[in-house]
Amino acid sequence: MPYLNRPVVPAGTLARIPQPGLPTGDGLLLRPWRAKDAPAVYAAFQDPLMHQWHIRSADSEEEVTGWITQWQNGWKDEREAHWAVVDADTDELLGRVALRRVLLGDGCAEVAYWTVARARGRGVAVRSATTLSRWALDEIGLHRLELSHATANRASCRVAVKAGFVAEGTRRSALLHADGWHDMHLHARVRGD
Repeated sequence: MPYLNRPVVPAGTLARIPQPGLPTGDGLLLRPWRAKDAPAVYAAFQDPLMHQWHIRSADSEEEVTGWITQWQNGWKDEREAHWAVVDADTDELLGRVALRRVLLGDGCAEVAYWTVARARGRGVAVRSATTLSRWALDEIGLHRLELSHATANRASCRVAVKAGFVAEGTRRSALLHADGWHDMHLHARVRGD
């Protein structure tokens, strides 16, 4: 049975090009992940705050190397796209920003991010999420980006709002963390916002 509408973004749009680097214009660069980033990612995941708000932990650099391989393959498969957020001058890892649950035909994806401890409070997550959102909506042609965070994570809520994501509601008992089920705020940004 045929669909009544054409795909919002045609299949192959991402896979036919190399994953780009995306400069924020103010000292940060979103760049594709490299295997040599594994030690820095492993170190970032030893931070107790990462354990509080994320559902994954890292037991070894080898495990993280596997994540990086998955992140790289996600671009080729057009199901997700992950970038290392680095200092544009030094290449120091400051965080990660990603498009998860990419549905090109429906024109939507979910934005996710984290920052290393020493980068918090410097606007790294806001600048990264804003740059990625502009690229996804304006360059790639997605129509809707969603962003979720635990309702108790006030810092992440501030990032979402500052990056232009409008609060849409609360998804009750939506994600299981180490300390139990968390209610999640849902934010979204659509083309034209």
